[in-house]
Amino acid sequence: MKVALIMPPWLPEDIFPDKTSKSQVNYWQPLGLLYLGAYLKREGHSVKFFDGSFHSLKEISGELKEYQPDLAGIYANTPLWKKAVATAEEVKKTTQAFVAVGGPYPTSMGEKTLIDSEAVDASVIGEGEITFTELADMLEAGKSLHGVKGLIFKDKGKVFKNPDRKPLEDLDQLPFPARELLEDKNMYIPPEGTYRKKPVAIVITSRGCDRKCIFCSQLDRERKIRYRSVENVLEEIELLLEQGYREIRFLDDNFAADYNRAMKIAGEIRKRRLEFPWFFSSRVDTIDYRLLQECRRSGAWSVFFGAESGVQRNLNILRKGISLQQIEVAVKAAKKAGLKVTLPFIFGIPDEKYEDALETINFAIKLEPDIVNFHTMTPFPGTELYERAEEFGKIEGELENFTFEGASFIPKTLKKSEIEELRRIAFRKFYARPEFILRKLLEVRTASEFRALVRGVKSLFWIAFKEDALKIKRKFTRKSSSETCDT
Repeated sequence: MKVALIMPPWLPEDIFPDKTSKSQVNYWQPLGLLYLGAYLKREGHSVKFFDGSFHSLKEISGELKEYQPDLAGIYANTPLWKKAVATAEEVKKTTQAFVAVGGPYPTSMGEKTLIDSEAVDASVIGEGEITFTELADMLEAGKSLHGVKGLIFKDKGKVFKNPDRKPLEDLDQLPFPARELLEDKNMYIPPEGTYRKKPVAIVITSRGCDRKCIFCSQLDRERKIRYRSVENVLEEIELLLEQGYREIRFLDDNFAADYNRAMKIAGEIRKRRLEFPWFFSSRVDTIDYRLLQECRRSGAWSVFFGAESGVQRNLNILRKGISLQQIEVAVKAAKKAGLKVTLPFIFGIPDEKYEDALETINFAIKLEPDIVNFHTMTPFPGTELYERAEEFGKIEGELENFTFEGASFIPKTLKKSEIEELRRIAFRKFYARPEFILRKLLEVRTASEFRALVRGVKSLFWIAFKEDALKIKRKFTRKSSSETCDT
């Protein structure tokens, strides 16, 4: 069966403020779709990937018309849902394909995704490799879809929900992501200054998270972590290096959730003399200097810790399960090991007061991370925050406003204007410090770091002198590559 996997068209200005988007935008390799593509190919299906990160809907439509898939799978998170619907409608106009959607939003909203659009024939709930492939098999064989676990679908105008599918326990059964489906691996890069070499590959060595933060939505509803074996991870690393990738970002929710396994991965990288820079994420309560040092010795250069707030009461409300002291200890240990540190913080936490947010800003400055971001609390569907939003405050704006930039949740203790003001204050106070700017100037070693510094200064200029610099205006529309963008 001919299958089209589609990332809906989007622009950086859809997610980030237009004045700062160039210093913020990430072009991640879409691992969910690439895993799906690999599984489909292994089972004998023909697959083509269409990436709206770089192409307009008009361009994708033209390619779909030529390809004529039998089945189309469209990725959808919350801010991209309306774009996913528009993409589904375009698929129906140009092909005879059966259209299925999958991703965080369909998983959280279920039947509603089929009610929202006549163009959507089915929704894949949870992890999609097996479910979507079974869907393709059944369609190709002309069989009923009623037995496909994890699928919600339409049949003669009625919506049917099949039983859920349990997440795959043995992740080693999955083929490595089909990165050969990508148009050009060099197009997928993080923001300037957050990588050392390109092309950059994204790798996930585990799935799931066993914590219960109120703002986090997990596709694995059992809140369980499943791990790939160390050998399986190393096989993928070696393959990536053979394919010409020069840096790897491990984007597990918590790379160090299993301390001994993380230590073994780092140790094997060094033992096999696999030389490449790498980045990883960790909770502050699962890491220590010994592990951080081993990661650094094996090539890691940067670590991401989810700090979220500089007020313990806020961390307790978020159910982070960590303390301010643990954050400080982890950051100091990472610096001692020679790693760069990235920290995110959130404004608009339920019951957060203006003074609390100011305390968070001071805490961020005290920690002296290399990169810091100040996000807004976002009530993604499927989270406890979304379910209890009226108790905590109110949701404001449309779905496309559900980004870490859009102030889509307003707690009872703050105004939207105050959240926006706090972000401006935070960015200015942290990044405009003379000692920070001097340190960054002295650290510049590569062209990427220089470009990052220039773009950062430009963004800081707009934040400092333009009140609405951090607001998303969405005046941009990606047209075909032969046309210009509206501004």
